[in-house]
Amino acid sequence: VASCCSLLACLLGVSLVSCLVSRVFESFISSSLWFEQFGVWNISLSLREREIEVEEMGDDALDRDARIKLSIGTKQPGRADGQFNGPRGLAFDHHRGLLLVADTGNHRVQVFSCDDGFSFVSKFGTKAEFNNPWGIAIDHDRILIVDSDNNRVQLWSLSKQWFLSCIGLIGSGRGIAIDKHHRRIIFTEYDMHRLVCLSSIDLSFLFSIGKHGSVTGKMFFPSGVAIDDDRHRIIVCNTFNPVQVLSSIDGSFLFEFGSTGNQPCQLNYPGGLCIDNQGRIIVADYYNYRLQAFTHEGHHISSFDCGFEYPSDVAFDEHRGLIAFTAGNRV
Repeated sequence: VASCCSLLACLLGVSLVSCLVSRVFESFISSSLWFEQFGVWNISLSLREREIEVEEMGDDALDRDARIKLSIGTKQPGRADGQFNGPRGLAFDHHRGLLLVADTGNHRVQVFSCDDGFSFVSKFGTKAEFNNPWGIAIDHDRILIVDSDNNRVQLWSLSKQWFLSCIGLIGSGRGIAIDKHHRRIIFTEYDMHRLVCLSSIDLSFLFSIGKHGSVTGKMFFPSGVAIDDDRHRIIVCNTFNPVQVLSSIDGSFLFEFGSTGNQPCQLNYPGGLCIDNQGRIIVADYYNYRLQAFTHEGHHISSFDCGFEYPSDVAFDEHRGLIAFTAGNRV
């Protein structure tokens, strides 16, 4: 856990090479980790160079990074309180001082106290209730959880932690966000290649955004979604297309950034994203094993190397200046 004030304090002049742990490149790993600042990291190592470094160093790059202040869980998946199995979604409850984690492989949600060293508070959900919960968002006392493989969004009471209602989807959902200014719930329908906008007042359908395609303005398996309230924008990660920036007023396309690749400003299977208190867009760049930070105009700022761990989601706590991202079985 670290202050956001120092998040980008050393954007230039820092060149580090992470030592890596796992050689199981395609296995799913997901964790949440907090770091003090983005640096400019060396991301040009070849796969063989990375393997050699694993053999030489033999420990976890993220464990050794002094900028990471706290982790929750274990490297191996687990089912005990405070352990995870491939968590995919994160959400901070700013008012109650909580972090909620969609513990995807364990088909549940876990809750942690931000004010008490991220200690375990509670959990809810079972395999009978969730099938791979994914995105998660907070709307006052409601928790909205994308129940991905059940093709629905579930609403639960945060204070009482019991089921309220659900919204059926046509396709499989992924990311979800709350547009407070326009009182909307916005989520991605991954295999329908679109965003769906609902009223947060009565959950009625308002409109959908997006058509399938690989050209500018089209969507191709949209995953994460975030709201830039200050600029009235919706930012959407497309799995196989650039990140899209849309107007939150009418859903119109504004611009996009991040072509496919492994160079700075390029993305490979991006997952979740968030907006920090400076308007910076932080993207979990899954198959490039890194986070990337961009200006609100889509210009690359810096990267944070996650070794061989796949970052899946990222969240920002505006009240405490904390950033969390998923990249293993830890938080």
